[in-house]
Amino acid sequence: MRKSRFTPEQFVGILPEAEAGGTIAEVARRHGTTQTTFHRWRHKYGGMPVPDAKRLHAVAEENRQLKRLVADQALNLQVVKDLLGTKW
Repeated sequence: MRKSRFTPEQFVGILPEAEAGGTIAEVARRHGTTQTTFHRWRHKYGGMPVPDAKRLHAVAEENRQLKRLVADQALNLQVVKDLLGTKW
């Protein structure tokens, strides 16, 4: 997965600009994003303070690592089952 160019602090900082009266297209163009990305940020981070956004981002990264670990263990378990199931 590609790493984002923006940090959670930047997400939360960009969102109020559109609420202050700027159009979404104008704000997105100024920051080099698409309108779709802006709407996704607003859905995910709208009204959230910076510490909560940081925490959410950290938890998502931790979950990603844990899922990878579980997938590796499941694969190793399947290999062992396949080896033990065959007759020599």
